[in-house]
Amino acid sequence: MIKKIAVTVAAVIEQNHRFLLVEERSNEHIVFNQPAGHLEPGETLLEAVTREVSEETGFSFQPVALLGFYLWTGKEANTTFLRLAFVGDVCPPNTTPILDEEIITTHWLRRKDILAKQSRLRSPLVLRCINDYLDGIRYPLSILKYL
Repeated sequence: MIKKIAVTVAAVIEQNHRFLLVEERSNEHIVFNQPAGHLEPGETLLEAVTREVSEETGFSFQPVALLGFYLWTGKEANTTFLRLAFVGDVCPPNTTPILDEEIITTHWLRRKDILAKQSRLRSPLVLRCINDYLDGIRYPLSILKYL
């Protein structure tokens, strides 16, 4: 039985046919993921994804579209994840950033290189988001409503 549902945000960032991924420690494994993390109390979704990109890469992120909503159950974590993935633009840091302690480094990888690392992706959400991005899926940010 699944114990919890976690709302997460992720950023799909592409430049010159390469995607920005983080190499990170997760449950004693080293995995690859988009810059992503949990929505914190009091944050908007856009604030959360902007914060996560900054904390995990040092880049400033400007969301421009919603890529999609993704629901996945992680058996190891016994958690269902509701991921909202965003597309946007980044500016590199001006100084050497201090990244979250789980982050080892960042990589700009082509899809073929990501496919070669498929067994090391944090979840199937990583590749699905990239494929949806390459398929041109985008929704306006105005689809998000806050009450």
